[in-house]
Amino acid sequence: MRSIPEGLAAHIAGEATTLANGWTVTRRDGVVLGFTDHDHDLTFAGLTFAAASGFAAGGDESETGLAASSSETLGALSSDAITAEDIAAGRYDGAIVDLYLVNWQAPEQHLRLRRYEIGEVTRSESDFKAELRGLSHRLGQMQGRVYGHRCNAGFCDARCGLSASDFRHVGVVAAADRMSVTIEGVDEVAPARLAGGVMTLTSGALAGFATDIDGATRTGGRTRLAIWQPLRTLPQAGDAVTVLEGCDKRFETCRDRFGNALNFRGFPHMPGADFAYSYADGETEHDGRPLYD
Repeated sequence: MRSIPEGLAAHIAGEATTLANGWTVTRRDGVVLGFTDHDHDLTFAGLTFAAASGFAAGGDESETGLAASSSETLGALSSDAITAEDIAAGRYDGAIVDLYLVNWQAPEQHLRLRRYEIGEVTRSESDFKAELRGLSHRLGQMQGRVYGHRCNAGFCDARCGLSASDFRHVGVVAAADRMSVTIEGVDEVAPARLAGGVMTLTSGALAGFATDIDGATRTGGRTRLAIWQPLRTLPQAGDAVTVLEGCDKRFETCRDRFGNALNFRGFPHMPGADFAYSYADGETEHDGRPLYD
């Protein structure tokens, strides 16, 4: 059961209250921001919570047991708080949000109500709406391994064993639209090898932004990268970019292209459903003998 600090409990039990909401947003890059819907800045929990930031609480749903709770918060885009560029660059994806109840006349009287993780963020020209998911939503995510023909390791992660530095290429942006980025400086790699890879901008307003590559084509000395999701903000010509080659997760690719068959994290010889559900008859390939010795 939640324990309410004595001073705050006495204040809530009084005839009139001076309560406000406060939010801390902890991004994955370590940046911590504080916001409040009060009309003056508040300082508590070791952080200053900015007023007039446009933040406001939205709907809230809670469930008993381990069901995931959800909420939303509304806010105005502000150059001093949340910017459209930061949202477009994904800097708030997966950020942790702590919701506080605070007595604005005595900010030392405060209580953390809930902890959320930012899910979907939608925005218009002047404001945004962020979905806040209770941390129990992670219980619904797949854990462990799935039996399948293709590799389930991330390309160049610890389970794959390859070094990303051997497959990373550096270039600069030449042009961009919402669904593609044209770059220069990666002539040494065949376009087919970039499909399924990752493009990361390393300078400019979108520094740190990464997106998956759908496919690549080469025209002259330029490589056009088609991306999976539309860009909300376009990079500028001259911005630095790194491109990590892709892998289609097939055993043949792992063996022949990368020479990494021993680290393949899939089950390429697993029988298909039709074979597994059929029966041994002694006359066809399914005659009861092992498929592989």
